Amino acid sequence: MKSILLVSYVLLLAITAARGKSADEWKSRVIYQILTDRFASGSSTPCSDLHKYCGGTFQGIIQKLDYIQGLGANAIWISPIPEQTDTPDEGYHGYWQKNIFKVNSHFGTEDDLKQLVDACHSRGIWVMLDVVGNHMGNQRYGDWNNFTFFVPFNKSEYYHPYCLITDFNDQHQVEVCRLANLPDLDQSNSFVRSTLESWVHDTVSKYGFDGIRVDTTPEVPKNFWAEYSKSAGVFSIGEVFNGNPQYVAGYQGSALDSTLNYPMYYKLYNAFQEKQTMRNIHDGVEQNSVFPDVSILGNFLDNHDNPRFLHNNGDWSTLKNALAYIVFAEGIPIIYYGTEQGFSGGNDPNDREALWPNYNTDSDLYKFISTVVKFRVQQGSSLYEAEQIERYVDDQFFAFTRGEVFVATTNLGSGQSLSRTITYHPYSSGTELVNLLDSSDKVTVNNGQFEVNIQNGQPKVYSPVSELDAEKVVPAKPRTEGGTSAGVVVAAVLSSLVGAVIVAMVIGGIIVWRRRKNGYLSLDLQVARS
Repeated sequence: MKSILLVSYVLLLAITAARGKSADEWKSRVIYQILTDRFASGSSTPCSDLHKYCGGTFQGIIQKLDYIQGLGANAIWISPIPEQTDTPDEGYHGYWQKNIFKVNSHFGTEDDLKQLVDACHSRGIWVMLDVVGNHMGNQRYGDWNNFTFFVPFNKSEYYHPYCLITDFNDQHQVEVCRLANLPDLDQSNSFVRSTLESWVHDTVSKYGFDGIRVDTTPEVPKNFWAEYSKSAGVFSIGEVFNGNPQYVAGYQGSALDSTLNYPMYYKLYNAFQEKQTMRNIHDGVEQNSVFPDVSILGNFLDNHDNPRFLHNNGDWSTLKNALAYIVFAEGIPIIYYGTEQGFSGGNDPNDREALWPNYNTDSDLYKFISTVVKFRVQQGSSLYEAEQIERYVDDQFFAFTRGEVFVATTNLGSGQSLSRTITYHPYSSGTELVNLLDSSDKVTVNNGQFEVNIQNGQPKVYSPVSELDAEKVVPAKPRTEGGTSAGVVVAAVLSSLVGAVIVAMVIGGIIVWRRRKNGYLSLDLQVARS
């Protein structure tokens, strides 16, 4: 009996470990970033005040998973989940923690959150949780020494002494002083450190999150994040809001698995939004070499901390070129909600619009993103494991390949045209290439070269005709009530197996369930007696 139970225990650990998603596995993902409060509320009434809660919920996201899946995204990033401070301002965004053990009731219940993660997993969509380990929420103005309403960090000893970050070039100040006057947790305090690490482990395990996005990464020492990431047991990507590649790269590997690629964000901003030379992209790719692993960096054009792309440049053709770049370039693409509907908000909170009632799946940008994202996903490892190779660059044009896919981009904008002769490429003479975005646009490689003719400032995504068969271009029909995907079958089998193992172990007395102080159920192991 003892040996049977030991085998069951080992099997349970193996199955549990397999649930966590690694950095390598995340290469296959395209992430759709959601602000939970702003994505779906079940209402069609526009939000009247972006400084306050607008009404988005976990259940709202569940109801719009067809919309997300229609874009081709196979992962979502949701807002931090803890209860927030709502005085003097409302923490609708999730970054002002009050009680880390309580789910924000504005978003829904614990059960709602579990349903969301389960619903995503049933569709093959992974869920990334935004997490905060640097600070707690707002205090009442002038009451900087009152921490009594924070749970569990309700004493001054859990925080650094009061000071504000005034010089972001002073790393010590960045790590011990307050960002935006938010109370700065002292991770060198053993209670703070162990509690935060236990929280992320328990939260990931309880809800089944597949990855974490780590807020305000440079504001906390790297050695803490290394422990925190290990406790989470899933892929971790950090926000290092800085354009210096050497500085940002210092957090990959030594602190977290990856970072958002802010240095590249600024290069793309210069090239596409400001229409400076496209050689900025070449320079950005060159500077990526300082990162330990470029393939898992987060590539993005929009997010909740920066004005939207279309705020600074309202040309949809230029946006499409930039989107084509991040979708096919080396790294993990991140699409910010609302980009697909042409949102153009400026500084916070105007870049955090409520999406409803704008769920138009026939909009030009929605269809464009859906086409390129689905093609990337369908290409699989032949694309995301392939090296990004520059094929042509000048002030107005940048082209590259990943595997057999050739991507041509320009910053000229709508109504503009150009032609370039491509002589450096991976194709043999006689190869016919077809444009993913226009099946009538075909070119043939002759004498080692082919022409790319840009019309109306639109990007092109070429691939050999054999690569663009019907199965890869035409998306599969959405899963119906009567259908069952392979992923669902596998999940069901694993769930049944885990359940059987746990039952066997409980009967054998090797595990018992105990209720912990924070309200979670914990699984305790006991030595089985023969």
